[in-house]
Amino acid sequence: MASMDILNEDAKEQLNKNQNGDADALENILSHVGDMGRYQKLLFLAMMPFGLFFAYIYFVQMFIAATPQRHWCRVPELQHLDMELRRNLSAPGAVTGDWDRCSTYKTNWTRVLETLTPPDPGTPTVPCENGWDFELTDIPYHTVVSERGWVCEKSGYAPTAQAIFFAGSFVGGLLFGWIADNFGRVPALIGSNLVGSIGGIATIFTSGLWDFIACRFLVGMSFDNAFMMIYILVLEYVGPRHRTWVANMSIALYFGTGCLTLPWLALWMGDWRKLLWLTSLPMLIVLFVPFVVPESARWLLTRGRVNKAVEILKTFERVNGTKIPDDVMDDFVVSARQTKQERESLIILFKNGPLRITMILMVVVYMVCAVIFDGLVRLSDAFGLDFFITFTFTSATEIPSVTFVALLLDRWGRRVLTCGPMGISGLLILIAIFVPKGIAQAALAVMARFFINMSYNAAVQWVTELLPTGVRASGSSVLHMSGYVAIVLSPFIVYSERVWTLLPLVILSVIALAGSGVGIVLPETMGRSMPQTMADGERLVRDYSLCWKPKSESSETGQWKNEKEKTHPLV
Repeated sequence: MASMDILNEDAKEQLNKNQNGDADALENILSHVGDMGRYQKLLFLAMMPFGLFFAYIYFVQMFIAATPQRHWCRVPELQHLDMELRRNLSAPGAVTGDWDRCSTYKTNWTRVLETLTPPDPGTPTVPCENGWDFELTDIPYHTVVSERGWVCEKSGYAPTAQAIFFAGSFVGGLLFGWIADNFGRVPALIGSNLVGSIGGIATIFTSGLWDFIACRFLVGMSFDNAFMMIYILVLEYVGPRHRTWVANMSIALYFGTGCLTLPWLALWMGDWRKLLWLTSLPMLIVLFVPFVVPESARWLLTRGRVNKAVEILKTFERVNGTKIPDDVMDDFVVSARQTKQERESLIILFKNGPLRITMILMVVVYMVCAVIFDGLVRLSDAFGLDFFITFTFTSATEIPSVTFVALLLDRWGRRVLTCGPMGISGLLILIAIFVPKGIAQAALAVMARFFINMSYNAAVQWVTELLPTGVRASGSSVLHMSGYVAIVLSPFIVYSERVWTLLPLVILSVIALAGSGVGIVLPETMGRSMPQTMADGERLVRDYSLCWKPKSESSETGQWKNEKEKTHPLV
């Protein structure tokens, strides 16, 4: 009781709720060392470069492999003429403004030069044999696509390379998730960023399709992991009261800033190779991480490395200028050493009925968020407006939408702020189908992006709070890999506009509305401690979800049930 007297009211409440093993003992320690002290604030700042890298890795391929829409067959005999005249002479239909981009006339070009008039419209045409001319107006610099002629019959090369990027993300998720849970969060953070930097720089020196694809696969391996590892680590060190704003504002400020700056960096560089240097080389800053970022104390406890965890907590104590009472630290050490830590794995998680169903449903919700988010981004040039401006406006929704989530997530809960905005996004996309192409349709897309941003970010924090510590990193990686699988389809969903202009919007709206319904049955984690063991995770699912009937009050779950009724009477 003596130790209880020196706790502030928030720490008392947390201590009263946390009586279930090492996770609760660690929450108790954090309440003394500071839920959001100086060290945690420094870690929040340390997330900044990785949030920027997260955005650059994700979207830079859109800018290095953008397709200029105004192109036509190159005719060597006409190259001395100005661009507009070349197009009018060589591109069938150029006079009307809707020219054929993939074929030209089969004619005697010497005679055409003598008269400077286009061949008769009935003249036979042939596919482009000498490449293409590109009018760099919508994309004012040469990209991989324009340099290598990835248009017409080669137009599938760019979406294929993007699909391979996400295939790399799938492999990277498996690899770095496994590293994070077996060797620590810090080694996984370092490895993923190094691979991303090497892959990005190597892309600069490619000359064809297959070497480009191989390098983008490497970059894909770092996607998500390059940020999510430090995201998970920092969330494990902040108290429950601060977890929501740290999780969401880190994405809003850092990832959002990366999205906003990228199109203008591309225009400023005016060269896809320079853009890759600028966005890939700084990732080597990760080499300094071991000197400033501590390993996860929660992960160390699951591996029985109690002394190292205590050492890190004492560092927090020194930097934050706080003091952990000796009896509290002694109780923590004794509890950590006496508690048998089971070697948890994803296999064990999927053998657990409640956790298995929860994980599957969460995968569905996350896949929907991913494909809607990515699809709306890739439709930036489909609304008849400037690609860079449209991308900027859609990206500008990131900061206010995620800030909105940060303010409301601990009031409305994860379930409401994931499923509600997702459904609204689906309705907005559905309305856009019936709106003329242009500003109105683009405005609806921007609004839809605003709401899907909310769902996406709420879902990212949601899964972090659902998974037990032993599988938190690998489980998050599996979830994110499911997102990559969905995103692989995204470029082809956008490509489906060649079948019917509105088909991408139809597909995205149906997916969003379906995903919103699925997420409703998932457990609410608002105000709950992050589960340390599988038993903690199962208890969370059974007591706070709609898909499992809560257990009757017993010696094991009575406290959870009472706590639930006191804090969330409507859940």
